[in-house]
Amino acid sequence: QVQLVESGGGLVQPGESLRLSCVASGDIFSRYVMRWYRQAPGNEREVVAHITAGSNINYADSVKGRFTISRDNAKNTVYLQMNTLKPEDTAVYYCNAARALWQPGYWGQGTQVTVSS
Repeated sequence: QVQLVESGGGLVQPGESLRLSCVASGDIFSRYVMRWYRQAPGNEREVVAHITAGSNINYADSVKGRFTISRDNAKNTVYLQMNTLKPEDTAVYYCNAARALWQPGYWGQGTQVTVSS
């Protein structure tokens, strides 16, 4: 079992930045693929970015060049730096930990990000 706790969400204006954090506990963090998903009202949950145990990274096209995922294995934490935020980035952001990309993994409770003027 892995427990995940996200933080860092909030209300920002378009063009501003936020950094989300997700702290994991319960297993060896460095073994896990870490993913950030988001879900906007009325939409399906979508993957935003992932970082593998070997630090291979992939981003959704909608966030490439604006978002950066990183991990600190010493702190059992994965981050999502979000720059140049847009109103369409408004969603609940979820952290996910899985032993492989094809596995559903464990979920955090989510953190709300609202981008509005």
